[in-house]
Amino acid sequence: MNVIQQLEKEQQKEKVPALRAGDTVKVHAKVVEGTVIRVTGGGLRQNFTVRRVTHGVGVERTFLIHSPRIDRIDVLRHGDVRQARLYYLRGKVGKGARIRERRSALGAEPEGEEAEDTGATETDESEKEAES
Repeated sequence: MNVIQQLEKEQQKEKVPALRAGDTVKVHAKVVEGTVIRVTGGGLRQNFTVRRVTHGVGVERTFLIHSPRIDRIDVLRHGDVRQARLYYLRGKVGKGARIRERRSALGAEPEGEEAEDTGATETDESEKEAES
């Protein structure tokens, strides 16, 4: 391992969410919330660009993922997009700029949520088996 890789490893954050274009995120730098329109680079040099429309003016800001200025990144929802660069959003306003939410695979639980209790107990299940 050379010196540069060693320095990069020391500066990388331990917990970084998986970001993709189309995700809606909240970046805790100051107050920034918007849609990720691009993710570039890799390792310590990985960065992402967030677009937000405020008072009718589109604002884009690029952040380094491992920057010490960023406290944390919250992914609010994952977008279902087919492109890696969402520059076409620059020309869209309002409902046209919305991105569908990506659904998880069948049978998979969303991250951070526990399975819901259906109210069925073990005795209910054993009674159903005894009847059949």
